[in-house]
Amino acid sequence: MPSYPAIESLLEATPAEDVRALFDPLKDSLAALKGPKVEVGKKAQAALTHAEQLLELLVDTRERLIAESKGSKGRK
Repeated sequence: MPSYPAIESLLEATPAEDVRALFDPLKDSLAALKGPKVEVGKKAQAALTHAEQLLELLVDTRERLIAESKGSKGRK
């Protein structure tokens, strides 16, 4: 199984809302592109959307695991 320590440490050390807002400044910059760079910006926005979806999945999984671990401690 591949390991991504940089992503793991980001998710562990950063609040969920900050992770969710991670790409906002970049998306704003890409939206402001004009001229011939617009097409490249659209492709970059599509890639960012996929990256955001993956990070959201990881954040949701982390929150679920935290909630489950807190719930299981109460059952002991």
